[in-house]
Amino acid sequence: MGLPKRKISKTRRDKRRAHWKLTPIAFHLCPQCKKPVRPHHACTFCGYYEGVGMKVAWVKERRSSQQEDTP
Repeated sequence: MGLPKRKISKTRRDKRRAHWKLTPIAFHLCPQCKKPVRPHHACTFCGYYEGVGMKVAWVKERRSSQQEDTP
């Protein structure tokens, strides 16, 4: 394991860490329900993504797979 050869001053340490920052979460408005939505994600309220209802399709797909599993 490496050891420091010299003491790093607080100023040098803090200069290196100057760019470590939190970035705010980006939001867009859903075109269907006008609620805030993460970019490139389906809306958690209405289930639409790019004008297509994804939540309904996912529920139908899940129901059909459950019906196939039952004897």
